[in-house]
Amino acid sequence: MKLYFHDLSGHSHRARLFLSLLALPHELVDVDLMQAAHKTPEFLRLNPFGQVPVLDDGGVIVGDSNAILVYLAKKLGRTDWLPEAALPAAAVQRWLSVAAGEIAYGPAAARLITLFSAPLRAEEVIGRAHRLLKVIDGELAGRDYIAAAHPTIADVALYSYIASAPEGNVDLSAYAQVRAWLVRIESLPGFVAFRKSPVGLSA
Repeated sequence: MKLYFHDLSGHSHRARLFLSLLALPHELVDVDLMQAAHKTPEFLRLNPFGQVPVLDDGGVIVGDSNAILVYLAKKLGRTDWLPEAALPAAAVQRWLSVAAGEIAYGPAAARLITLFSAPLRAEEVIGRAHRLLKVIDGELAGRDYIAAAHPTIADVALYSYIASAPEGNVDLSAYAQVRAWLVRIESLPGFVAFRKSPVGLSA
């Protein structure tokens, strides 16, 4: 397997993290976003949206980080990571949608400002991040993982941008349940860290 990725991309990290948690051998192919390598004709043949990550599984191409998580869990029959039963599967899907929506427009967006000078309103996206974190902190009260009694791809999808939220000036100190959950994810066999950047509260 090859994973086309960028080490500052939380979307890339969630795919890399899951490959590592599954102990799947893979090659990392760095895509230089600063040089617009993701917009070249060669890369656009892999992913017409021009985004990382992209998984190449022996010629089977899967774009989008959450789609990669689903593909890998389904391919390996890992119903622990992605349940088959209707209600548990729906619980996981709920948080995949949060990862693609509220996470992207909250903590991920705040980090884009400090790392890449994205033309976004810091007050707005940081406020959105805190509203989301408050909900997640409440959801984690009395449970170890977000969608089940054990880790699922929902946890993988949420982890990277929450862990790196301080880089976007989003303070995690008020969210004890979230911080404990981060430690649990980081303690899983095969965990691989997301590259840290000295920006925001992490500077």
